[in-house]
Amino acid sequence: MKTSRTKAFTLIELLVVITIIAVLAGLVLAAAGSVQKKGARSRAESEIAALGAALENYKADNGDYPVNTDSYTKPTNNTNLVRALMPSTGKVYYEFKTNSLVNMSGGTNSPWGYTDPWGETYGYYYNGFSPNNGTNNYDLWTRAGDPTGLKTNSWIKNW
Repeated sequence: MKTSRTKAFTLIELLVVITIIAVLAGLVLAAAGSVQKKGARSRAESEIAALGAALENYKADNGDYPVNTDSYTKPTNNTNLVRALMPSTGKVYYEFKTNSLVNMSGGTNSPWGYTDPWGETYGYYYNGFSPNNGTNNYDLWTRAGDPTGLKTNSWIKNW
């Protein structure tokens, strides 16, 4: 008499397949995170370059850069930069994305900040006392997602 066997996967075979799928999914997710980090860095670099060009145009028309004194370690707002490059009336030098502008204190006349891809405001420093006869005598930077601000070699900056 012949016994009939039904064809089926064993528990070991199923576990091996599930493990392989989990490892492949982990590799894909890690690669996607790396691509997102590179994309954020690339976006910040291009925004700093575009802001630099807008500041040079502003200086050509107005004779000097907008004055803003900010902290190098923790930028808090870049209101003067935003208001100078995108005034409510007059020539607009840089069109800030509205989803990247944040109201720093909540009031209608409160300072505005322009945020980088990591959600922190770009730093802008120009005190008005530097010799203003050349280009790039202002500082424009982002800490590139470093909340402590200690890894200055990973910052994206114009200098």
